[in-house]
Formats: sequence, structure tokens, C-alpha cells
Amino acid sequence: METRELICINCPLGCMMKVEMDRTSVVSVSGNTCKRGEVYARKEVVSPTRTVTSTVAVKGGVHPVVAVKTASDIPKSKIFDVMAEINRACAEAPVSIGDVIIENVCGTEVNVVTTANMSKV
Repeated sequence: METRELICINCPLGCMMKVEMDRTSVVSVSGNTCKRGEVYARKEVVSPTRTVTSTVAVKGGVHPVVAVKTASDIPKSKIFDVMAEINRACAEAPVSIGDVIIENVCGTEVNVVTTANMSKV
């Protein structure tokens, strides 16, 4: 039996949790003060995911870049590949919040979308 310790990142409480595992399956979670903590811990030790935030270059915009993020979590192991694709991307002004900049980034079935508006020059 393996024990993993982690700090919950779902709310400001930051509960210190212990996850008991039997090979690749979770046996128990303790230390969480809410159900979200347990869900987070189970997911984190078996298949960790993250939301990626960054910026993308904009042609013809009032600013050179616009803020973007993945529309939902992606596998943690794909972060560097996703960032490489984001760094190669370029949008054209005008840009609106929620515009899809990259569809199905790195085969994750998750889109990269803008989180800000950008006007033309």
C-alpha cells in the first residue's frame, strides 16, 4: 500500500490530504473538508490535469498579444506540447472573448480560447 500526501487546490483552505493507493487504484482519501477535495485528490493521483493560460500574438491589434486559455483541463503530460502550439499560434484582430484560436490542441479534444477582447488598430 502506498500513501501520497498532497495539498488541495480547489479552495483557499488548502487541506493537507493523504491518499492511500493499492497500485494504481485509490483506496481512501483523508484530510479533506469537502467532497471537492476528495474528487480532486482521486483525480490528481491517477490522471492529473491542468488548465493552461498564456498569450497569443495578434496581427493588427491595439496590443501585440491577447490572453488565452484551454477551454477545459488537459492531461498534465501534454502541457509542454500545448504551450509549443500556443507559442506558434497567431490571431488576427479583432478578437472577442471566447474566440477559438486553436481547435483540438495537440489531439486533446480541448480548444484554446481567448479570454479578452482585442480591437483593430
